[in-house]
Amino acid sequence: MGGDRSSALEDPPAVHYDDEELPARKLTGRVGLGVSIVAFLVAVLVLWQVFRPLAKGSQYYLIVFLAGTLPLVFLAYRSRLSKRGGDRPTVPDWLLTGVALVACLYPLAPVRGGYDGFLNRQGLLEPVDVLFGALLLVVVVEACRRTTGLALPIVCLAFLAYGYYGGLLPQDWPIAHAGLDFAQIIDALYNSASGFYGTPLDVAASYIVLFTIYGAVLDLSGASRFFVDLSVAAFRKSRSAAGRTAVAAGFLLGTVSGSGTATTVSVGAVTWPMLRRAGYPAEQAGGMLAAAGVGAILSPPTLGAAAFIVAEYLEVSYLTVLGWAMIPTLLYYLGILLAVEIDVRRFRVRGLVVDAASPWRLLARFGYHFSSLILIVVLLALDVSATRAVVYATLVAFLLSFLDRQARLTPQRLFLALSAGVRGVLPVVAVCAAAGIITATTTKTGLGAQLASLLVSGAQAVTSNPTAVLALTVVLAAVALAILGLAVPVTASFIIGWVIIGPALIVLGVPEPAAAMFVFYYSVLSEVTPPTALAAVGASAITGGRTVPTMWQALKYALPAFLVPIAFVLTSSGSFLLARGSVLEVVWATGVAVLAVAGLAVATGGYVLGIGPANTPSRVLAAVAGLLLLYLEPTTIAIGVATLAAAVLLAAVNRHRSGPTPAEPSVSPTQAAAPGLSTEAPSSTASARGDDPPAEPAGGEPTRPAPPPAPSPSTESAP
Repeated sequence: MGGDRSSALEDPPAVHYDDEELPARKLTGRVGLGVSIVAFLVAVLVLWQVFRPLAKGSQYYLIVFLAGTLPLVFLAYRSRLSKRGGDRPTVPDWLLTGVALVACLYPLAPVRGGYDGFLNRQGLLEPVDVLFGALLLVVVVEACRRTTGLALPIVCLAFLAYGYYGGLLPQDWPIAHAGLDFAQIIDALYNSASGFYGTPLDVAASYIVLFTIYGAVLDLSGASRFFVDLSVAAFRKSRSAAGRTAVAAGFLLGTVSGSGTATTVSVGAVTWPMLRRAGYPAEQAGGMLAAAGVGAILSPPTLGAAAFIVAEYLEVSYLTVLGWAMIPTLLYYLGILLAVEIDVRRFRVRGLVVDAASPWRLLARFGYHFSSLILIVVLLALDVSATRAVVYATLVAFLLSFLDRQARLTPQRLFLALSAGVRGVLPVVAVCAAAGIITATTTKTGLGAQLASLLVSGAQAVTSNPTAVLALTVVLAAVALAILGLAVPVTASFIIGWVIIGPALIVLGVPEPAAAMFVFYYSVLSEVTPPTALAAVGASAITGGRTVPTMWQALKYALPAFLVPIAFVLTSSGSFLLARGSVLEVVWATGVAVLAVAGLAVATGGYVLGIGPANTPSRVLAAVAGLLLLYLEPTTIAIGVATLAAAVLLAAVNRHRSGPTPAEPSVSPTQAAAPGLSTEAPSSTASARGDDPPAEPAGGEPTRPAPPPAPSPSTESAP
């Protein structure tokens, strides 16, 4: 952040809010400065809109917002159509920038009645309206391709083709429709509330951009450094210190990041030296880092972008969605921590003595960084709107930054933060605008209801039992969402899943909140699902491990996250895991889910904590117990508890027969430098001997290190 003052002003580092993007350019010179200024002005507009909304309504604001952000995509992201080009925009980039600006602003042009005249022509667009709408369609698809790759644009084009050619399908087919001509398609996209300016873009422009700005301000105020330091200090004397630190740091950074890959890379850059010194294999450590990082998209109070869309679609407050996410998030991290503890024993991980400041001293000196996070929740509880709550929290984070001389937000750094916040939302804007193609086509043709009916009918063709139909539909939906998540970003995956799979679950009696959170979690889990697990790709780049084995390790750590959402929808009691019920109902359901997660940890880890290794029969029994316990009905719970007890008993008997486990080798505690004091990796010789030189003891005021390295562009791209 420091150093060259001019370069900082020219091209602020984008804050990754969600894993929607491919590598961006590093803009310099006048172009970089111009992009930063435009991004800063958009940030000012966004903040102004919270307190003084534009007089002509929400769609007018969305048009202005898109005009300020979409053109920046073509300057900030490469076309990647040829090997030529670098960080300087090319002539085609400038042409697309101009086309995007004109096509976005055309509805506001003072011709043909201006903005009101444009709205009045809805359903009866003139040829020039269709022309500019078509141009906007082209640049939106191209912006989406530049930021996310080919998969989502191909999906969008498939929906467009269905809208245009669907009338040619045999009319006795369930998905056939009357057909739309080109002008009708453009009208639905360009001049309606379900197209480009629909709910997805509204969420990006009203909520997500504010949280990216908040995240940038909090990061530049030193919060990220503090969270990592605190994680290190909290577990410095534990035998599981390295693993616990990685998981805790991932959770704390995730509360403000909202990005799985960025959190993985940031935490990994700091904690990988510790993990390596402790004896973790590269792939094992990478899987742990990826799973902990993906938790950022699940961690309140800044969940992934799709969570805001959940709130809008279900017309509930964002605080309500946060409440639904609390217990699943705790279960997710519990599963990772149990896996960490098991790995410590299975892999004979060496203990580390981390020389770090006292956690209480860190909290006393820098604990104020939690204030803005707490403030968001308190304000939401007081019925303050989410937009105002995050603006007030941003203001508090800005003011508190002056308590740390190294991180105070001077005018230059404030400009940097606001610009970076808007830069970070550009890929989400492209995805949300492109998602309008999907939602508009689905709305105009009725495709969502037809596909939902096909999904249910397919399950009913196998069995007529209502419980079995629901279970089979849920399994098919989970597989479909997992496959969809491999191809498209999280936000788009949720939107497509909600309009197609959501209705199928609701028809079968699943409550809307449970159906929405089921789709949300399976959309997020693509981040750890081979072969396109971006978080695992980022982790392997840090650890140097093989990419695909790292993905499988991440999948192992995140296994409970794949199974717990199924519990939401299989039984009526599943809603208790979303904190929807009485206190007693929520408590007993959570307790049963904890046992289920423990059983799954034994099954995947092959070890029972406090007893020893679990043989194959024990692991199979533990897996069966975990599945039974997630079906929250009295009979299956009783059988599940008995099965889990049998698995534990079998492991104990097996250990008794095989005798005590060999004593662990006596290894001198490795003196690891705490992240923030030194993150230099030891030499291979020193690491093998476990005799790294001791770190300088922390004395006086807790040391404030340089921030962890920003994610490398190469780590954000798909394998």
